Amino acid sequence: MKDNSSQAQSIFEAALGDDFARLQPELQRRFGVGTAAGYACVGRGVMREIRRGPWWVRPFLLLGATRNIMFPERGSDVPFQIDNYPYIDGFGRETVTFVRTMEVGRGRRRRFDATMVYSEAAGRIIDYLGTHQHLAVDLDLSVTGDGGLRLVSGEQRFYEGWIAFRFPAFFTGRAYLNEHFDPARQRYVIDLEVRHSRFGLLFGYRGEFTCTFPAVGDGDGARVAGALKPYREERRL
Repeated sequence: MKDNSSQAQSIFEAALGDDFARLQPELQRRFGVGTAAGYACVGRGVMREIRRGPWWVRPFLLLGATRNIMFPERGSDVPFQIDNYPYIDGFGRETVTFVRTMEVGRGRRRRFDATMVYSEAAGRIIDYLGTHQHLAVDLDLSVTGDGGLRLVSGEQRFYEGWIAFRFPAFFTGRAYLNEHFDPARQRYVIDLEVRHSRFGLLFGYRGEFTCTFPAVGDGDGARVAGALKPYREERRL
């Protein structure tokens, strides 16, 4: 594991260590976003399919949608944008936004918000979900044989004020994400499934997109639109 000294490297490079160099060059650029690198990544494309599980999953997804954590709509060929902007949060941590905006219907949008930080103690990325960072999720990252990125979520914790607890595994789903770059079509390709060990699929999407890499300033001076940041920040990992 590489030493994560300040903002010398991206949070993904810190988490993957030497394996970061095995990513496809396009993914290295995409996941090299950081305040020191001085650029963000904005992806625009189409979700070829958005799925959800059985009817009883819908109320939970509706509840999550109130905090921009998944949503109940299904769809095909849904336009979307993903905003990955680096900044230093209120606790001095290198942070990257993962804000996905889906045009799920005429005049109707849904968002799936997350902010990610790297934990030196845990040696992994922690993914804070939603508008208020109520949920903290451990992420395990690996590089596939063809240079793609594989992400699997682990333990989930809930934080609100003095309340803090770990979700028992039975009450949570696990996210499986694969992303790679298709050189023939010059597109990033993404496939996400959130599955329960007993009940199967809860939520998922697959799509493709292109990216631009806007400059964001240097070092701690990187500026991120407030609309992409959470309403509150959580210190606890």
